[in-house]
Amino acid sequence: MNAKVELSGDAIADWLPDESLCETWINAALACADKHGHYVVSVRFVDESESTAINNQYRGKNSASNVLSFPANIPGNISSLLEFEPLGDIVLCPEIVAEEADSQDKSLASHWAHLLIHGLLHLLAYDHQHRGGGEVMEALEIKALERLGIPNPYLVV
Repeated sequence: MNAKVELSGDAIADWLPDESLCETWINAALACADKHGHYVVSVRFVDESESTAINNQYRGKNSASNVLSFPANIPGNISSLLEFEPLGDIVLCPEIVAEEADSQDKSLASHWAHLLIHGLLHLLAYDHQHRGGGEVMEALEIKALERLGIPNPYLVV
């Protein structure tokens, strides 16, 4: 499997993951979700005001979010013609990611990895909002992070 990441956004932060690191994290999640193929994921870094606007527009929530995911939903007959199948867009707010990592006493890179993997699983139609989905999604997140040498984020509080 091979994932390509396209980064965008004007958010300013002390540290942001680069394309290579994002691809490493996404490939770990794809492997754990048993997805094989060539994929492309758009990752956008936004400030809190843009995150709030996006969250309000698409989820009706007037607050910023650490991560939002928007699946591509490309018909199979079209995506099969493409060299890289578009999975969708992941929107991350670096300000919130940094605040959460600090308040949860986690390394910043580990928290970024966790949230990007979480967002990727949403693109693959995993959903923690529905019955039983949370446990499945959490298990995949933990497995992918473990492959990367990152501790279980649900044990660190």
